[in-house]
Amino acid sequence: MRRLRSAKIVSTLGPSSDTEMVIRSLFETGVDIFRLNFSHGTHEEHKNRIDMIRNLERDYNHPVGIIADLQGPKIRVSKFKNNKILLVEGSKFILDSEKNILGDSSRVSISNPEIYPSLNIGTELLLDDGKLKLIVKKKSDNKLETVVLVGGYLSNNKGLNIPNAELPMSALTEKDLADIKFISTMEIDWVALSFVQRPQDIVEARQLIGDRVGILTKLEKPLAIKYLKEIITLSDAIMVARGDLGVEAPPEDVPGLQKKIIQSARIEGKPVIVATQMLESMISSPTPTRAEASDVATAVFDGADAVMLSAETAAGDYPIETVAIMNRIIMSVENDDHYKSMQNVEFDRTHVTDADAITVAAKQVAHTIDASAIVTFTKTGSTTLRAARERPDVPILGLTPDLRIARQMLLLWGVHPAQTSYFEDFPDVVESAIKVARQSEFANKGDSLVITAGVPFGTPGATNVLRIVKVT
Repeated sequence: MRRLRSAKIVSTLGPSSDTEMVIRSLFETGVDIFRLNFSHGTHEEHKNRIDMIRNLERDYNHPVGIIADLQGPKIRVSKFKNNKILLVEGSKFILDSEKNILGDSSRVSISNPEIYPSLNIGTELLLDDGKLKLIVKKKSDNKLETVVLVGGYLSNNKGLNIPNAELPMSALTEKDLADIKFISTMEIDWVALSFVQRPQDIVEARQLIGDRVGILTKLEKPLAIKYLKEIITLSDAIMVARGDLGVEAPPEDVPGLQKKIIQSARIEGKPVIVATQMLESMISSPTPTRAEASDVATAVFDGADAVMLSAETAAGDYPIETVAIMNRIIMSVENDDHYKSMQNVEFDRTHVTDADAITVAAKQVAHTIDASAIVTFTKTGSTTLRAARERPDVPILGLTPDLRIARQMLLLWGVHPAQTSYFEDFPDVVESAIKVARQSEFANKGDSLVITAGVPFGTPGATNVLRIVKVT
């Protein structure tokens, strides 16, 4: 299952992709990692999807990644007597704590009334993905009196966003805690944290999740950008979640934020996904708009490790076609000379380690001798993560004895993971590298491979060997 591209494809499963046949077709067409959205569906439904993915993995003898995306503390209005109301510009509207009373055109309760005391007079509130806008005129500990600035229809359970406000809420709700308990019993590779506001949110999640599963932090609140470096350092991967980010930040700021997040994550050596509305029109159309194709291409040009499909494959009419087109867009970009020059970014080398030096040298050597691939041997993934950060112009074969690490490495740019035995001697690594490179069609007899590893084996971050070998 060799992919002829470096950037990866993440696909969300849902009603449109809930059968073994469709999941297999998505994988064969180009999906590297599947996302399970825990905002929807039961644990039983998610277990069925996990089982189908793991059956697929065994049939193809190839790692497949799974992301469990937690719902997080999304603030929502409750329900209305007639399911929706009309908010008129200039009218008064109250947000209160009366959860047992259905809302009407004068008032409604929200899911998290504990935020009321932390808001100020003059704070603007956005409803339904920013379509409606309120401003706070009076407040108490259990009620906000607002005036409608931008009116329109508001229906049951629509979201409420509060730009530039740090709210007294944990990133993990009671539902998230129950979902984490379930996830801990499943073969899940990544847990995505939603609506992270501060570094402490990740620390709390790590205490619950541990190190067995990677933490993927979704950046969807502009306030989190203030702590960007600390959040990236504490996370195992990052997602640019442009849906809510584009609600709370001005639309014109989102492209710049996307570039800033991708660049910052790459400097720290953390993989980054760009997500939301990438090929949105393909929910109901067999072809994307030219603007959408350009959007996917821009994320790849920016250096994203992966691009993600949401409703396009979860609920759309053309899930397979959407993946096929995304695959074609990525391959087209990566064959562009401008793309190759953009990936050769110079980093701050003031704190270079021996492992960094070996990895930089591996990229240069592979280019000089026209090697077929760089092969890394890793137990924790750190050697391969470092190699992906350098964006070499040849594929990276990531060999590891740990299937869990192989699955997580699928998220890394340019990495093609393979599970191998645990080796005690470097000659065994060389023999395995040649075998895997030939079987996976990365190299033929007479080709060169550049191999990096850390000796003694099993020491995280101890990349200290570089070897050139000929494929026999």
